[in-house]
Amino acid sequence: MNIKERYALAKEIYAKLGVDTDAVIAKLKEIPVSLHCWQGDDVIGFDHEGPLTGGIQTTGNYPGKATTPAQLMQDMDKAMSLMPGKKKLNVHACYAIFENGEFADRDKLEPKHFAKWVEFAKERNMGIDFNPTFFSHEMANDGLTLAHPDEKIRNFWIEHGKACIRISEYFAKETGVPCVMNIWTGDGYKDIPADRLGPRVRYKESIEAILSEPYDKNLVKPCVESKVFGIGVEAYTVGSAEFSLSFAATHDGCMPLMDNGHYHPTEVVSDKIPALLAFFPELALHITRPIRWDSDHVVLFDDETKEMAKEIIRNDALDKVYMALDYFDASINRISAWVVGFRSWQKALLMAMTTPNAMLKKLQDEGNFTELMVMQEEIKTLPFGDIWAMYCEECGVIADSAWLDDVKKYEEEVLLKR
Repeated sequence: MNIKERYALAKEIYAKLGVDTDAVIAKLKEIPVSLHCWQGDDVIGFDHEGPLTGGIQTTGNYPGKATTPAQLMQDMDKAMSLMPGKKKLNVHACYAIFENGEFADRDKLEPKHFAKWVEFAKERNMGIDFNPTFFSHEMANDGLTLAHPDEKIRNFWIEHGKACIRISEYFAKETGVPCVMNIWTGDGYKDIPADRLGPRVRYKESIEAILSEPYDKNLVKPCVESKVFGIGVEAYTVGSAEFSLSFAATHDGCMPLMDNGHYHPTEVVSDKIPALLAFFPELALHITRPIRWDSDHVVLFDDETKEMAKEIIRNDALDKVYMALDYFDASINRISAWVVGFRSWQKALLMAMTTPNAMLKKLQDEGNFTELMVMQEEIKTLPFGDIWAMYCEECGVIADSAWLDDVKKYEEEVLLKR
């Protein structure tokens, strides 16, 4: 049987459970997922040379890394051609693109330094999300930025954050899509600190100073992201989960951003999503795959990925949750890393949307836990693959692993010649 014939049979099976797969496919096509540019060049960017610093590390040295804006955009185009669904672009401030002989330090960045990203996004009908870059800079080499006791250093990074607010508003105005601006720093100490409160007070005041920059709250969506620890700052993280969540809860218009690699190993973001939806009108996600710690492995179609998507869908929160991918694996073909991660999240959303959530909720509310367990198990073997294949078909991309042949050809013709 061909894809359409298999889909027709699967559609009937899902219809018996009250799921309209045609409507699901149509809806999923319009749900934007933010694709991170930094997978393509190992988070290096274009405003500095040298290794990553500030609690971040990329492992591996697979050939073909993008080293110029043109190469990075070319690679993103190749990756996106193999991904079903709607994309949004996610850019870090270190990806500013300067003209020959031009340079602006991070506290002096202007919208014009990102004009080529706007052009790239508009040509592809994409919005843009943005991230100040509080790492890999001479002013960030001692483990502290916004929480630094040196006012000069602190003010430098505050001005960087303010510049990024202005750039974020520029993105939103140019693309017509609100820009999520995520504030994350790796601020912390390698060993046990003598003062845990002081840095957090400075961090709080610094973020407040950044957000004092005037902006249209309908266009710019600021958020704060927590972390457990970073490389070189293992003992103490200023922007802990408690700090970041409390800051967002007490500052109007500021969202919490949860990265599912930024918590203790026994914590899961899937459980935190409905907890936060009870209090926040909007929240943001960085979707990754931690292995024992925040290792930013490529997102897979694994249990926690599925559970995170389930919580968004069954709580009718697609218009409340901003979804972005965040990982950087330099040990494998970078194009394939992008594609696998994006397709995995798309699969998770599609599976969640084809789950008879209303029926399962009714069973739970009625206390019918026997039937609930039975149905949850039965759903696991539904012909989901045929729904996925039709979704890919309608999006004009290859449904199965044959897309890898296209990546291998691109690697041979483009990547290995760099």
